[in-house]
Amino acid sequence: MRSQEGIARWIPAVATVRGYQRAWLWPDVRAGIVVTALLIPAGMGYAEVAGLPPVTGLYATIVPLLAYAVFGPSRVLVLGPDSSLAPIIAAAILPLALGDPSRAVALAGLLAIMVGALLIIGGLVRLGFVTDLLSKPIRVGYLNAIAVIVIVSQLPKLLGFSVEAPSLWRGAVATGEGIVGGSIDPVAAAFGIGSLVVIFALKALRLPVPGVLVVVVVSMVLTAILGVSALPVVGALPQGLPAPALGGLEWTDVASLALPAAGIALIAFTDTAVLSRTFAARRGDSVDGSQEMAGLGIANVAGGALGGFPVSASSSRTPVAEQAGARTQLTGVVGAVLLIVFILALPGLTEFLPSATLAAVVMSAAIGLIDARGFVRLVRINLVDAVLSAAAFLGVLVFGVLQGIVITIGLSFIAFVNRSWRPYKAELGRVAGLRGYHDLSRNPEGARVPGIVIVRFDAPLFFANGAIFDDWVRSRVRSAGPDVRTVILAAEPITDIDTTAADELVELDEYLEARGIRLVIAEIKSPVVDTLARYGLTGRFTSDRFAPTVGAAVDEVTGTLRGDIGGTKWDAAPGTPRRDAGDDTPDRAKE
Repeated sequence: MRSQEGIARWIPAVATVRGYQRAWLWPDVRAGIVVTALLIPAGMGYAEVAGLPPVTGLYATIVPLLAYAVFGPSRVLVLGPDSSLAPIIAAAILPLALGDPSRAVALAGLLAIMVGALLIIGGLVRLGFVTDLLSKPIRVGYLNAIAVIVIVSQLPKLLGFSVEAPSLWRGAVATGEGIVGGSIDPVAAAFGIGSLVVIFALKALRLPVPGVLVVVVVSMVLTAILGVSALPVVGALPQGLPAPALGGLEWTDVASLALPAAGIALIAFTDTAVLSRTFAARRGDSVDGSQEMAGLGIANVAGGALGGFPVSASSSRTPVAEQAGARTQLTGVVGAVLLIVFILALPGLTEFLPSATLAAVVMSAAIGLIDARGFVRLVRINLVDAVLSAAAFLGVLVFGVLQGIVITIGLSFIAFVNRSWRPYKAELGRVAGLRGYHDLSRNPEGARVPGIVIVRFDAPLFFANGAIFDDWVRSRVRSAGPDVRTVILAAEPITDIDTTAADELVELDEYLEARGIRLVIAEIKSPVVDTLARYGLTGRFTSDRFAPTVGAAVDEVTGTLRGDIGGTKWDAAPGTPRRDAGDDTPDRAKE
């Protein structure tokens, strides 16, 4: 049983095959057919951007799709050449290729293998934990940004002209200038806008036929019948099947590509991790980050070994697959197989596929990614999370995916520290008719227990909030007047204490001791007690300073505790919940 679980863990295809449902077959096949139309132009185009022959873009699509279908954990992720990687690949290999196309292909393959090896190592040592940092606000902002990026990049193609721009903003400006300047091709725009209308109309009518598939087929038929020679089309496929192309490499090439490989691995995993985690959340699934890293690595190694170059998850093809109804990675397998079939048997089929129609397909999927309601909901329920989501959105748009996500994660940490720095604090007391001890600020009718101040601090104690905790407790003691003889700290929310905060706790104890006030810590967790012991504080905070519950501490002070506990002997270990004397419900410090 354990061996089967281990196999399924590292080869997710095993679990997918075991749990595959017959109802998923047609949606997967249909999505594979639809996505194939995008795989062809994207693969060929990004290969040219990387300075490589167009056919290598198809190899870098076919092989990684098949490898990821076996080893990748995400059910709908589509891998392939990517716009963020292509320029880096070109900058890394072209200076070393010296104008030799075959050497450029070999270097690109070596680069993919090195990228894959780094990712596999990262997956094995469990570095995928970084995906845990991708909170919901980050995912909402990221997805909205990706939608905008895709829409802006596809708009010129939809209208029949092209734009060359190094950044999103320049591309948007150039697109606007093209529209105002009359660069729109009426025929291409008719195909593009018409395709968008058909896609959304069929979706609104909830017809069983996917609009994406309809517009691809109809536009190809119309182009062939009308013979529109000036219409931009995808073009015929190049010939050849994936094969090893690593000849002529030397160890010096490995050294020269080491730094670019590390950078590409980081960017590829960041893109893939965010996209995988986001789409998994949309489907109610979960994805292990380390497994994702290893699966992406294997896909890159396989692609590099068979004539490809580094790849990552596609932010344009994955949404199309999802919108087309993909259920599992069979969608990618169908796309890869169809590419092979087209290359061998029907290389001229895509010669009639309008680029404007493809742009409409991509834009329709991108529009489906926009989660305006999710952002508005964040604004209503948590302004800090809304700001983080907006930061992710703007960061990705302005600085790029990797930089934008890193900035937002940094802001998330700042928000976390801020919440822990100034957490909720409460002084507790008795409320008539209610058992336990309650927040006096929320229960104005409550009252302190005579001679006792009960405080609660709802966060771990660490360097940033230790002084705030100390000052606040002192202020509560001063406000209680001169009759206070005991301070009880309801310590259940305090899950950790660092060395700085421990010093503050000692200073607080000394302050209270100098005024004849005894500090008792109630409901503290055993690991925190162990931490204080490691700090050498057992001499100061002896066992009689800890109480199992707030009620037990109060009863000991007021002398009402039943049994033989006495003044300093507790009948339960620190952190162990117990029932208060005379109370048949667990005693907790309540709000």
